[in-house]
Amino acid sequence: MAADTIAPVQAVHLKRALGVWDLTWLCVVAVLNLNVVPVIAANGPITLWLWLASLALFFLPQGIAVIDLSHRFPNEGGLYVWTKEMYGDLHGFLCGWSYWTSNLFFIPTLLFYLVGIVTYMGGKTAAGFGENRLFFFLLTVGLLWLTAWANIRGLGVGKWVNNAGGIGALIGAAILIALGALTLAHAGVRISARSLGPGALDWRVVSSFGIICFGLVGLELGPVMGDEIREPRRSIPRGILLGGLLAGTFYLGATLAVLLAIPQNEIQVVQGVLQGIDKMAAQIGLGWVLYPLALLISVSIVGSTSAWLSGSARIIFVSGLDRYMPKILGKVHRRYGTPHIALVAIAAMSSLLVAMSFAGGTTVREAYVTLLDLAVVVQMISYLYLFAALARVAFEPGHGPGFYSKARIRFAAAAGLLTTTIGLVVAFIPSHQVSSIWRFELKMFLTTAVFMGLAAGLFFYYRKKI
Repeated sequence: MAADTIAPVQAVHLKRALGVWDLTWLCVVAVLNLNVVPVIAANGPITLWLWLASLALFFLPQGIAVIDLSHRFPNEGGLYVWTKEMYGDLHGFLCGWSYWTSNLFFIPTLLFYLVGIVTYMGGKTAAGFGENRLFFFLLTVGLLWLTAWANIRGLGVGKWVNNAGGIGALIGAAILIALGALTLAHAGVRISARSLGPGALDWRVVSSFGIICFGLVGLELGPVMGDEIREPRRSIPRGILLGGLLAGTFYLGATLAVLLAIPQNEIQVVQGVLQGIDKMAAQIGLGWVLYPLALLISVSIVGSTSAWLSGSARIIFVSGLDRYMPKILGKVHRRYGTPHIALVAIAAMSSLLVAMSFAGGTTVREAYVTLLDLAVVVQMISYLYLFAALARVAFEPGHGPGFYSKARIRFAAAAGLLTTTIGLVVAFIPSHQVSSIWRFELKMFLTTAVFMGLAAGLFFYYRKKI
């Protein structure tokens, strides 16, 4: 343990409400976000190879890291606590800050997608609402605060939102894959061998690797709530294994289905999943499935918002206990036993970013992709800490036995550090959806620098007051 680590100044008791299946659905709803599928598929069939590389060299190591570290440190805070144990308070704080602030960018992209579903399903009548700022703001922020309220009421309430979201995402992805299989049988293969070859890989397509890695994060979300899990040493490995297998399989199948349904140059990054379902269902005479599927996907988005909102709140909740952020963030609701101030803080800051997303002259598509890439960069910083913590356990002497053998955790640490670094770097490469490269790069570098600089400033300011 690092010498400068300071124990939390107060003991707080949270209710243990999560079991194996709750963790399974939490993993699914956190990892399986269908809104990133069109952004990736828009870069063409070559991205299928990037999916396979990410599953083998990022997702699998992530699962090994989360299970092993949560076995060693089964406390509330997850990767924030793991990094603090290995590298001290400063790095623990920077890791936790990167983790939860990435969701300040990601949560608005989920809400962007929800608005896209509403406008797509409304047809010509609702098309104008997609550009109506008041409608967008009221719908997204209203759902955000409703989700925050459900989580303030306790995980006994909030977990049902998460579970419903996980089931909705799984069923939605399963039907999308089934439609893809039926389309394949009806119309044959529409993906050329050339589009899968190395010639289809250009420097702007590579940027999707970072989004793929980002799409696969989330297995650590359950252990973030370590003090709220029943029998964590047994429940966490089982929940992560089941949730990870389901999410990885369905991600790959959903991407393939969208590529089978829509020509690459016609894929809409905000509405691509519904667009693919609409086209495939119409071809095989099942157009009626579009409406119930739109409802399922909407439920999955609300569940994802709930999962990331609640997980992020736990990070700043523990930071509040450690006094490196305002101590009020470490308060627990007297009646519901939840970190209500932290949840309100996350909801308020995400609401502010939704409002700020209207600024400037960028298109909705470009704003969506930029927010997603910013989320990738900040999230990959936290994952560098995750794999660095595992590397210390794997390669330094003196650490006792964990859940996995030394050989497995060494593989996971090395592969994870490599792929995470690549994912972070390529996120700064503008994708084909970006029209102004200089504006994109300016937003990326300035926003990342401001958020990380603010983190360091907060840490050293509050450290003097301890």
